[in-house]
Amino acid sequence: MGAEQKKEDNNGKSILNMGVVTMVVSHALVHAAGNMRSTLIPFIKEDFDLNNYQVGIISAIPPLAQAIFSIPAGWISDRSGAKNLVAFSVGLAALGSLIAGFAYDPWMYVVSAALMTLTMTFYHPPAHSYTARLAKPKDRAKAMGLLNAGGTFGISIGPFSIYLLMTFFGLAWRQMYQFWVVPIVLGIIMIMFTKTDPAGDTLNGNSHNHGEQEADADEPTSLLTKEFLLYISSRGVRMFGMSMVAPFLSLYLTEVRGWSVTDIGLMLGISGILGLFFSPLGGYFASRFGEKKWVMGCFVVSSAAFLAAFYMPGVYPFMGMYLFYRLFGIMAMPGQASITARLSPPKQMGMGFALTFMPSSVTGILAPIVAAYVLNNYGYLPIFTVATVVMYMSVGLFALAVKD
Repeated sequence: MGAEQKKEDNNGKSILNMGVVTMVVSHALVHAAGNMRSTLIPFIKEDFDLNNYQVGIISAIPPLAQAIFSIPAGWISDRSGAKNLVAFSVGLAALGSLIAGFAYDPWMYVVSAALMTLTMTFYHPPAHSYTARLAKPKDRAKAMGLLNAGGTFGISIGPFSIYLLMTFFGLAWRQMYQFWVVPIVLGIIMIMFTKTDPAGDTLNGNSHNHGEQEADADEPTSLLTKEFLLYISSRGVRMFGMSMVAPFLSLYLTEVRGWSVTDIGLMLGISGILGLFFSPLGGYFASRFGEKKWVMGCFVVSSAAFLAAFYMPGVYPFMGMYLFYRLFGIMAMPGQASITARLSPPKQMGMGFALTFMPSSVTGILAPIVAAYVLNNYGYLPIFTVATVVMYMSVGLFALAVKD
């Protein structure tokens, strides 16, 4: 009787409550300041008098820190409550922003960038596993769509704040980081005052009650399955391509196409605002059409749009095609997160999410340096062409890895 009652309580639980709202808001905050780096890199390069290889190295060090701490973050996530670990991760974002706001040499900025990257390392496992546990399996993609909407909004609001504050208030790049310290600290206060779900969620570290629930025959019992390992490999391959682009897109647009940094901030800001609306829609479509088919379709379309953007003349045609690329990439995210939850044992869901982010950390170390080599020897356009080929390779690996 007790097990049946718990099952009914879980089935009746809404995917939208104060705990999820807190996760959505905190997801925006951990991404906001941390995602300004790629937009501000032309200023940082000029201010510190960096060459292309040094830009690549600066972009590689934060993922190295992320790779080192990914497994510990997953381990801690499975053994502590989401609330404390999420608050800790947002605190790292505040500290990183503060250091960046007063950085007087490249190494000081590297430390700040590493802290803001570790923010996401410690945030994602507890936030994603908490949200996945809250929703029924058939609703997971929808719940992940809500969570990812906060992340994409944060990814957008950072660059968009560059456009607004530099254009209308004349702030310098260091002041942009100083600006974000206060909102992030307010986010920590919000997290600490959020109460747990009375139905027994894990926001404060309450038991997942695995021992009291009947095991589902379809649930995996280990992370070391062929499907899971191939799946995280496909994510690593895709992130290698994307990590080749991230450090040099802004430099290409300013040095080759003559864009201003505020133009870039506007484009990246709009792309994330689209995610605020289309990430939940992506979760709905993934639930309706099947996660694998939806994710593959989104990746095929987005990769084609990405390469096409570089053959578009003018500012706005490029913006339009780039936003098309970002739109379909964003709509694939909820399906990916739901697949991660499905392939992870319930008691190791935090570790499962940590491991899915780890390949991007490893490839993020190498990809910027490879891209810097390509740039110095062949120019900008080959970087983006090679990145597109790599992203299509990841689609093939994903198709082999994930079962319908």
